[in-house]
Amino acid sequence: MSETNQQGTLSEPTLLDRSVEFFHSLNSIPGLVHGFILRNPAIDVVVDREVALARLQPHYDSVLGELKIEPDHFWTGEQVHGSNVEFCDPKTGPARHFPDTDGLVTAAKGEFLGIFVADCGAVFLVDPKKQVCGLVHSGKNGTEQQIAVRAIERMREEFGSDPADLIVQLAPCIRPPAYEVDFAVQIVADCIEAGVPEGQMHDCGTCTSLDLERYYSYRVEKGKTGRMLAVLGFSE
Repeated sequence: MSETNQQGTLSEPTLLDRSVEFFHSLNSIPGLVHGFILRNPAIDVVVDREVALARLQPHYDSVLGELKIEPDHFWTGEQVHGSNVEFCDPKTGPARHFPDTDGLVTAAKGEFLGIFVADCGAVFLVDPKKQVCGLVHSGKNGTEQQIAVRAIERMREEFGSDPADLIVQLAPCIRPPAYEVDFAVQIVADCIEAGVPEGQMHDCGTCTSLDLERYYSYRVEKGKTGRMLAVLGFSE
C-alpha cells in the first residue's frame, strides 16, 4: 500500500514494506533488529527445497542488506525438526550454517540469527535486559521435543538470562483446521511453564495456509514451495 509522505504525495512501498513482517512486541526493544521475510510471488518455488532456497537467496540478500545485516555476521541452521540449539559466537570464527540445528542463541552484538520456516513456527526469544536472543524452528516434532524450552535453558546456562525477563514472539505458522496439531498453543504453554510471564508471551495467531500471497505453506503446496526467513539480533 502506498503511503503519503511529508510533502503530501504518495510514496511507493519500500522493499521492507513489501517483504518483511515486523512484530509489535519486539519493535520497541532498544537495539533489536528483527523481521519475518515473507513470500516473494515473483519467484517460482514449485521445486525441491534446495533449488527453491537457491532461487530465493538474492531476495533474502536484498532484504538482509536493507536490515543492515552482513553475510559474515549471519548465522543459520539446517532445520531438521530436532532439538539441537547452537551457541553463535564470532570468537569461534565467521558466521556459518549449522547442520542438524533448529535453534540458535547469541549474546554477541552485531551477530544475527536466521531460521527458515514454511508452516512450522519461528519462535523469537529476547532478553532485553542482557541483550541476549534466541531463534528456533518449532513444528510438530520440535514442539514435542520442547526446542523453545531448550533455547530458554541455553540462554540461561550460557548468558544468565532469567526466563522472567524474556519477551517471546511466535510468528505465523500452520494451525487447525489446516493442520491436525495445534503446536502453537503448546509452544506458548511450554514457554510459560518454563518461566516466561504470560503477559510477555505473544502469538500473532496467523495461519500460513490461509494467505499464499504472503506466506509459503509446505502442506498446502505439497512440499514444492519456498521458505520464510525469520531474523533476529542486537545491533552494535
